[in-house]
Amino acid sequence: MRLDIACSNIVDCEHKTAPVDEEGEFFAVGTPAMRNHRINYDEARRISRETFESWTRRLTPRPGDLLLAREAPVGPIVRLPDAANVAPGQRTVLLRPDPGVADSAFLYYALTAPAAQARLIVKAEGSTVHHLNVPDIRSFEVWIPSLAEQQAIAEVLGALDDKIAANTALAATLAQLTSKEFAATVHYATWAPRFDEVAEISGGGTPSTKNSALWDGDIWWATPTDMTALAGPYLESTSRRITAAGLAACSSKLFAPGAILMSSRATIGALAVNNVPTAINQGFIAVEPYDPRLRWWLFHEMESRVQEFISWANGATFLELSRGTFKRLPVRIPEESLLVAFESRIAPLHDVARQALAENRTLAAIRDALLPQLMSGKLRVHDAEQAVAAAGV
Repeated sequence: MRLDIACSNIVDCEHKTAPVDEEGEFFAVGTPAMRNHRINYDEARRISRETFESWTRRLTPRPGDLLLAREAPVGPIVRLPDAANVAPGQRTVLLRPDPGVADSAFLYYALTAPAAQARLIVKAEGSTVHHLNVPDIRSFEVWIPSLAEQQAIAEVLGALDDKIAANTALAATLAQLTSKEFAATVHYATWAPRFDEVAEISGGGTPSTKNSALWDGDIWWATPTDMTALAGPYLESTSRRITAAGLAACSSKLFAPGAILMSSRATIGALAVNNVPTAINQGFIAVEPYDPRLRWWLFHEMESRVQEFISWANGATFLELSRGTFKRLPVRIPEESLLVAFESRIAPLHDVARQALAENRTLAAIRDALLPQLMSGKLRVHDAEQAVAAAGV
């Protein structure tokens, strides 16, 4: 079925950038804020009510409408939230599913399915930047079964996404609690002379990319990009791996689980604790406390001082905080009884957050496996429901 039959309205965006209002309560959501088919409000433009009304004068968005990115990149889809505060940003098209033809949640999943995303990209045109024209979007074909089947499929996939959202919110709440706990406790700590007196401070390196024998092995190898992509400060895997020869050929050691890893160049201050043996590239400072009980204390100490670390950075091409400078910086350390009490409260919170995010990876894998099967009609809803139930959802 064509999208212009499944939808009652398909409206193009304003072909200009929305003016920012830092105090505005509305958001213009453009393609940078649509990665992974979710709205990232940090990347959206905050706008005034006046701009919102101007940008939505042809069709006022409402919950359940879909926003499709038609350029840079082509394909991301987001479903508008219950809060009626989102306007289509530049390079997007607003879709309103016809409730008598297409269920909003189902159409969202249908358009985010891998096959549909691939066809959207193929359909895109442009010599410099691939883009979709509005007529291309109107004529785009999607599989639309009966409304009852649509709703059943959306319910199965939605249950997984709801659990993922709940786990993500839980992890975010726990992160706030741990930071607040540290802020309330750190006033009772005393200053130690330097970071390198309480921890081993190390860096990393990159094996030669020209030698394939050094790559695609079984050793996790982290870059700062792996850190910025994390939903929480727990590094469980990396996008690239190296071989034993690659480890021997670079200046990184294999860090045992429990090291505090902080990005130290370009993006300074992205933090995580590795939960698998990991090598790192040269964009890190690794901190391994001599007393393991200091791990979460030092993590939060570093987290609370990111702006200070940035102020110590320098560099002509990009800012970098050197290990030498970091080693010499003073650090706050609690007395024994304070440390024991802090660790007993904080470690369990981090364990729960880590488990919630680990469950999310499992749930996302199940959803991503079910999605194309359901959208192609190869998997019955009943079988998908059993798979979701087996996952404890």
